[in-house]
Amino acid sequence: MHTDLNRRQFLAAGALTLTAAGLAGCTSTSKTTSFVGPDSAAVEKAESKRRRTGTTVQRALTAEPTTVDLAGKEAKTWAFTGASATEPIRGNIGDTLKVALTNDLPDPTTVHWHGLALRNDMDGVPNLTQKPVEPGGAFSYEFVLPHAGTYWFHPHVGVQQDRGLYAPLIIDDPNEKGDYDQEWIIVLDDWLDGVIATPDQVMKELGKGMMDHGGMDMGPMRMGNTLMGATSPLLGGDAGDVYYPLYLINGRPAADPETFTAKPGQKIRLRIINAGGDTAFRFGVAEHPLTITHTDGYPIQPFEAESVVLGMGERYDAVITAGDGAFAVVAEALGKQDQAVAVLRTGSGSAPAKDAKLPQTKAPATAADLKAIDAVALPQRAADRTLVLELTGGMEKYDWAINGKRMDMEQPMRDALGLKEGERVALEFKNSTKMWHPMHLHGHTYQHPGGGPRKDTSIVLPGKTLRVEFDADNPGRWLSHCHNVYHGGAGMMTTIAYQQG
Repeated sequence: MHTDLNRRQFLAAGALTLTAAGLAGCTSTSKTTSFVGPDSAAVEKAESKRRRTGTTVQRALTAEPTTVDLAGKEAKTWAFTGASATEPIRGNIGDTLKVALTNDLPDPTTVHWHGLALRNDMDGVPNLTQKPVEPGGAFSYEFVLPHAGTYWFHPHVGVQQDRGLYAPLIIDDPNEKGDYDQEWIIVLDDWLDGVIATPDQVMKELGKGMMDHGGMDMGPMRMGNTLMGATSPLLGGDAGDVYYPLYLINGRPAADPETFTAKPGQKIRLRIINAGGDTAFRFGVAEHPLTITHTDGYPIQPFEAESVVLGMGERYDAVITAGDGAFAVVAEALGKQDQAVAVLRTGSGSAPAKDAKLPQTKAPATAADLKAIDAVALPQRAADRTLVLELTGGMEKYDWAINGKRMDMEQPMRDALGLKEGERVALEFKNSTKMWHPMHLHGHTYQHPGGGPRKDTSIVLPGKTLRVEFDADNPGRWLSHCHNVYHGGAGMMTTIAYQQG
């Protein structure tokens, strides 16, 4: 089924009535028999311990082809009906979420609930936690919402995430005493689908390999659908692989920006999500300092900043106090010399120009600047196990991998790294490549060293090692991977699996 929608219909698509959908099982091989399965009693036991409110939030999603209007440019893409960048799924901590997915795409798909420590069989990874949902098929996701915060969801098949298949998932804590008057969910994205190519065409082009362009300082140059010379000192050099003609905030490019209306003096909570495929953003609001309050859903000690850097998959919450006038909300595409823009309006005055610049009087905030609050900090404890994930590969052969092994999603348990329930696990992301990688761990949040923030997605700079720790308290089989969709698609993924007994 093909549906033509204009942009606002696409972005404001409402909830549908829940439809019945059968659960799919997972196959296993002889090598995986020593590991906890996604449908095991251990997974069910962990789910039963989660706090429950008795309330069920029901939604239906249909993944389907559609056409969107991007400031006069019509783009054919794939998107969800039932949720979008401006129509999140929302519930309270402890609610049960039931989402019926219908796949009207020509290819298989899934839904991954990014950042949630949910039950393993609902994590949405094909051939690891569920069978892929075939065209014309359906799947019912059902799980308890485990922790308040800013999350999102997207497919985990190939490079589908670099289309329009994503939306926020917001989990509220009714007992949280938020000191703000309004809330603005801000989804950042880089866009090429239906404008210059499809993500699959880009992946095929990248897969042919290209020469190493690290260290070039002549500025980004487009070669086909790839970039050469896109560099950023904030990212340690090479900034990205892919040329994007548009950058979006809440589905709208700078030529047709979204406007958020408030009153002068109001405090606004910003929930900022980087849903991009290959772009890190420096985000800020002109003339408005940010008070950063959360990273990847978890509270931190409030931190004042002029701007903040978000890798793909990262989320930051911040509070601003609105001034009087019209102000540029800017997401600068690091190293790519372009940006996404929206408008905060509280009074009269002309809208800011689409090329309005953020100030750079201070270094932008990163995770290294932040500290977890005591309530969410991991208790002091020696690590029982250290898992080293060496990030390997490069642009020449486009052979991105972990520990020199490229993930085969038909056999995701082939090189699984084992751990046991109850262990404190140290995870070392050792970046031996010439490019930065936003590394993501499914099913858990870890803590950065030195009392740093709790996170599930972190930037690892080239030549650096990031050691984080988490408690193995959510049995199952979980991916860890680069959230550059093309690096992950090339094989920079691995499985971390709980052992039986």
